[in-house]
Amino acid sequence: MTDRNHDYVIRAEAADGQVRAFAATTRELCEEARRRHNTSPVVTAALGRLMTAAAMMGSMMKGETDLLTLQIKSDGPIRGLTVTADAAGNVKGYPLENLVLIPANSKGKLDVGRAVGHGILYVIRDLGLKDPYIGQTQLTTGEIADDLTYYYAVSEQIPSTVGLGVLMNKENTVRQAGGFLIQLMPGASEDTVQQLEDAARSITSVTDMLESGMTPEKILERLLHGMKPIVTDRTAVQFHCSCSRERVSKALVLLPESDIREMIDDGKPTEICCQFCGGKYRFSTADLEEILKQRKEK
Repeated sequence: MTDRNHDYVIRAEAADGQVRAFAATTRELCEEARRRHNTSPVVTAALGRLMTAAAMMGSMMKGETDLLTLQIKSDGPIRGLTVTADAAGNVKGYPLENLVLIPANSKGKLDVGRAVGHGILYVIRDLGLKDPYIGQTQLTTGEIADDLTYYYAVSEQIPSTVGLGVLMNKENTVRQAGGFLIQLMPGASEDTVQQLEDAARSITSVTDMLESGMTPEKILERLLHGMKPIVTDRTAVQFHCSCSRERVSKALVLLPESDIREMIDDGKPTEICCQFCGGKYRFSTADLEEILKQRKEK
């Protein structure tokens, strides 16, 4: 059983299988990403929303090595975001720009839509086959939840409702974060569709529900009221990066010999930084000579 005081995703079915739903609480995940990347509030909110979505979508995958990547390339000041998740709740991500400072929107909220801007959303599923599945759609608002709702409707033809939220404290740490994803299965009745539409109109925001003390279970009970939701799975969620010195060494071996030689001739240690987690790996000239030797032996 997942510790409910920490981040987790639940999966549920409702309306006798006509609906599948996911909900998550991800405050610690988003705060860890903020801390590692030292992001400004609007970047924290954008990255946190995308990571929350990835946590829920990743829980749909079956294989231990399956990997989901959500990537946004856009013309807003953030320029882009990349997030990955697996079925075990391991999530990581990074923004192209860590510090973006823009005015709040007309509602006095962080203006994620303006920070992200216009562009493309990519959904990449690597299921261990020859080629990964890649879906893409235009960003509709840059608010991320709307963009994923549109992606499911257009690219996968699955009627869906996505809600995502990140609430910041005054000192710019993450106060609340989470989301929900509700999907209609083929053959869903008009009554079920109407019930979901009515429920969606009745809620204010994800962060309001979390701030009032609602758990992912309570959020789905609210959204799926009268549809007898049954939770079928719970998965702990955490920020996790699989980078290591060994992996970085293997990547360096693949570089052109001239690039490695240039680093050696510089005469200074080379520091490699992981984009996803900020981890730093230092290689001396002797280390690089050994890597060059390994490359020549290949």
